[in-house]
Amino acid sequence: MLRVVALVSGGGTNLQAIIDRIADGTVKNAEVVGVISNNYNVFSLERAEKAGIPNAVVSPKDFATRDEFNKALLEKVDSFSPDLIVLAGFLVVIPPAMIDKYENKIINIHPSLIPSFCGTGYYGLKVHEAALKRGVKLTGATVHFVDKGTDTGPIILQKAVEVLPGDTPEVLQKRVMEQAEWKILPEAINMIANGTIVK
Repeated sequence: MLRVVALVSGGGTNLQAIIDRIADGTVKNAEVVGVISNNYNVFSLERAEKAGIPNAVVSPKDFATRDEFNKALLEKVDSFSPDLIVLAGFLVVIPPAMIDKYENKIINIHPSLIPSFCGTGYYGLKVHEAALKRGVKLTGATVHFVDKGTDTGPIILQKAVEVLPGDTPEVLQKRVMEQAEWKILPEAINMIANGTIVK
């Protein structure tokens, strides 16, 4: 059984997609053993509670330095003995020590078709604003392994989503989530859990 720890920062819709696909048997041989947020009072923690998943908050605001926070975050991750770390909307730079320790065992979901609209500064609505500003007809989402660059690790899955006339960043974000993110993130976990992807 693949032990998954999810790192979250906000509402946790991608986390919910993972929980639901494990519950309905779409994702096999995997379980979410822990959820860690960098923010207090976010809905993702309620989602974890409701699903009976142990959860914790490790907030940078509780530490004097970024190094102390990074150390505490890694210790909390280690406490769950994960086989796979899933960044399910985690808006914090992953400490290099964690990337070294869990090489090829951290995956991220990004709301564009990498290499478009990715890298430093491209997150959340900013990605969709950039896509609309550029006038692309297709956008989508990408699941990739995490390395020490920003959105530069090997790509696992991508799914394209059509951009429609009159889209706002919010409308496009919702469509990308529903049609791409919530599908390919659980699918990637299933692939890793069942040995159909080897990195």
